[in-house]
Parts: sequence; structure tokens; C-alpha cells
Amino acid sequence: MKLLKLTVEGLPHFNGIFDIDFIARQRVSENDKKQLYNVFSKIYINQVIAFVGINASGKTTILKVLSFVMNMLKNESINNSQSKEVLNDLENNQKVTITSYFYNNGFVNKLQTVIAKEINIVDNSEKFIIVDESLWSKESSRIKTKKSIFEFKSADLKQKRNQDEQYLMNDISIIIAINKKNNKSFFVSDMLEWTDHNMINILGQFPKELLMFLDPSIEYLQCHMEKKKFDIRLKFYGKKEVIINNPDMLENYLSSGTIKGLGIFMNAWFVFVASGYLIIDEIENHFNREIVATLIRFFMDSKVNKNGATLIFSTHYSELLDEFDRNDSIYIVKNRNGIIAKNLSTILSRNDIKKSEAYDSNYLGGTVPVYEAYMALKKVLMR
Repeated sequence: MKLLKLTVEGLPHFNGIFDIDFIARQRVSENDKKQLYNVFSKIYINQVIAFVGINASGKTTILKVLSFVMNMLKNESINNSQSKEVLNDLENNQKVTITSYFYNNGFVNKLQTVIAKEINIVDNSEKFIIVDESLWSKESSRIKTKKSIFEFKSADLKQKRNQDEQYLMNDISIIIAINKKNNKSFFVSDMLEWTDHNMINILGQFPKELLMFLDPSIEYLQCHMEKKKFDIRLKFYGKKEVIINNPDMLENYLSSGTIKGLGIFMNAWFVFVASGYLIIDEIENHFNREIVATLIRFFMDSKVNKNGATLIFSTHYSELLDEFDRNDSIYIVKNRNGIIAKNLSTILSRNDIKKSEAYDSNYLGGTVPVYEAYMALKKVLMR
């Protein structure tokens, strides 16, 4: 199952409708096909999507929205979602409409889910419920143009949520029926909770090739858990094995970049196999530019990323934009009376303009701190 497009309407803190395309908006050349994934016919998706913006622009909130929707689409209860906080500021009975377009087994589907907050007047407890939901479906062979992908007729309606159905909980999407029928769903590796906690989050024996790439002095690293206790064995070349029982203690032996790299590259490995989605906030934290660039290149390389896995990340690091040949896989995030995410292809029509220079020069508007704020801070520091 591959996502093609998501729109979310009615979210607090957003200015209008949040809209993200996974399909390649711009023309696809023969050379571009090496870094895009062919979903069906002549429809391609970007395998890397970046959200770039200054501090407090809303990048993390956007990633939480994407995480929330993706986990809903893989049968997770919306009340159990770690990212449900994006709905917290809804008023009682206020509604959010999520429209998801995805491809599966020769069909393009449109799922529209309406969520509302429900407050219990007795104990003032809050929960979120799905108040309405509809699923449309059409054969991909009927689609002749990119524009027609997202056009559905009433005749395409396949299923509508029936509130009388007792077997379906009111906080689980009807997509569960499709997932069970096909015996598969979206695979999501969400690393948002690890943004501020840099520690090993993968058990097992780490590949020598990965260890060599991150730190050539490591001979082996094995992490296991027995009876809720960690058994971590680390050995450097020419030195005795170190045994550690607490993952936090690894930072005494490994650099923060190595620790983060082990987690991210191993998660990327799983995502490559499962044709899934890897979500990372502030991807440059603890990393040098070349390591981040390597991760991006792996996702863009069809020889490595054979199944069309997708990397979704946020960054402040404008130089990373120059790793992208295309503009339609980059979103510029701003906060102007609410969060806005604009696809770079709608702002910058040419791919050959150096993206980092356009970003840093404020050519795109709102991508660098306001000059007045800069001068005010400088005066305070001078005093």
C-alpha cells in the first residue's frame, strides 16, 4: 500500500488545509526515474520528502500529523496514538476531516475520515471518535492523467461507516477491513519520540558494515534483552570486550552521532524491506552533513531502495536541500497566522537553481529570521 496524497482540514494551529503530495508533481525525465518509485502506469512517487523551516515554524507538528494519520491507516486506535496530541486543542464536537489517497493491488482508494473530540460532562474526560467515514475505490487502469488520480464519482463509493455496526470501535478506521483482507497494511517507523533521547532503540547484532561506516574502531556490538535486563556487548579492535547493562551507558563509549546512526540506519533497513515510511524530526541532530546526505542518497537510490520506501524528515539545515535534484519533494514550512507548508515546486519553478542559496537569501520568503529581530538581539548582546 502506497500513499499518494493526504489532506487534513480543521486542525488547530494550521492556516487552512494541510495538503501533501507523495506523487511527483513535476515532469519525470528518464534520469529522474532512477530516484523515484513507479507505483503504476506513469505515476511516480518521491522516496524522500523534506520539511524545511526556521525554528517554531511548525515542522514537528506536521510530522506528528503525518504520524497520526499513517498509524490510523495501519489499524491503530486514534486514542492510543502517540501523536494524537495534534487534536488536543479541538473544542467539544469540533471536527477534523482527513482525506487519504492510496494505491493498493491495482486500485486507487480515497478514504475520508471525520474525527471529533467528545467530552464527558460527568467526569470531564476527553476522547476522540470517528463520526463519519467513507471509502471510494477505482481501478488504476482507468486513470489517464495525474489530475484524474484524485477525481472520484459517487459510483466509486465502496463502503460507508455504519454507526450501527457493533464490531467496529468508534476510534478505529474502516480501513481495518481492507488491511485484513489483504493481510498487510502500512509499515511506519516513527522516530519522533527519539528526537530528544539519543539512545539505542534496536536489539540484536549490528552489521559490521554499518559499524565500519559510523565508527571503524568498533569490532562488534550486540544488544539483547533477557528477563527485562539489557545485555550489551561492545568491543573495539585491540581492546577487551565491554559489557553494559544500561543503554544510557553507551554514551560513555560511543559518540552521539554513532548512537543515533545505529538507530536510524537500522530502522531504514527495516523500512526498505517492508516498503514503509521512516519519520525523523531534526535529522541533522548529532550528525555531520555527509552522514545525513548518505541516508538521503540511499532512499533515492533504486538499487538500495528497491521497494519504494519513503523517508520523511524535518531539518533546519538548508545545505541538505542541495541533495535534491527535484523541487517537488521539498516543503517550505512557515507559521503565519497558522502553519503553512508549500511545495517548493510551486515557489521555485526551476530545478537548477541552488536551493540552499534561495533558502538562505530569503528569496523564498520567511525562511530566515527577521532582520529586525536579528538587530534587536545584536544590540542586547552588545550591551
